Amino acid sequence: MGRLDADPVDEEPSAPAESGDDDLDLPRRGRTGLIVSAIVAVVVIAFVWVLATREPGTDRAADSPLIGRAAPALAGPTLDDATFDLADEQGRWTVVNVFATWCGPCIQEHPELLAFDEAHREAGDATLVSVLFDDRPGTAREFFEENGGEWPVVIDGTGTIAASWGVAGVPETYVVAPNGRVVAKLIGGVTQDGLDQVIDRAEAAASPGRDEADVGTGAGAEGGEGAP
Repeated sequence: MGRLDADPVDEEPSAPAESGDDDLDLPRRGRTGLIVSAIVAVVVIAFVWVLATREPGTDRAADSPLIGRAAPALAGPTLDDATFDLADEQGRWTVVNVFATWCGPCIQEHPELLAFDEAHREAGDATLVSVLFDDRPGTAREFFEENGGEWPVVIDGTGTIAASWGVAGVPETYVVAPNGRVVAKLIGGVTQDGLDQVIDRAEAAASPGRDEADVGTGAGAEGGEGAP
């Protein structure tokens, strides 16, 4: 028998599936997005680390119209249910510290205020008073119970004290001479050494031939200017 050969069927070769640019680009775009996200994350983490580890600015002198002038009134109830009046402190140096428990630099400077208070409390040559700024007395009491501090803390519930002293933010610290005049304003936190240096400079500025009333008329902290 003869072999019947079937005619081959001509089949058109199937065309390869079209691959649009989107199919090729999507993986690349995905990888690029991941890389960019990773770089941004690294930059953010580095920035936060720098902020967390850098030394905070302390003992920064600032201008104030109060420098060289009689300190504004500062009187009111304190956290321990007593009263305080700055007028009673004339005759010795007084450091007025305006603070709040929600303020990071205020928390950081607290050990320095403790050291200053302990160094001068026994000698009696300088005293410290804090003014509670835009904060709850109960929270402040807990803060002092946990972190220490025996100096008076005046409750400025109406903000009158802060307004009369020209407080723009916290922490702010004012150094008042024994004659009742403001000699310096410091912002951004203080240290014991910084406060002692302010007092030393102010005392040195009062020459033996000048009356005590002249102390504070031109002995502001370094970088600050006393008012005429």
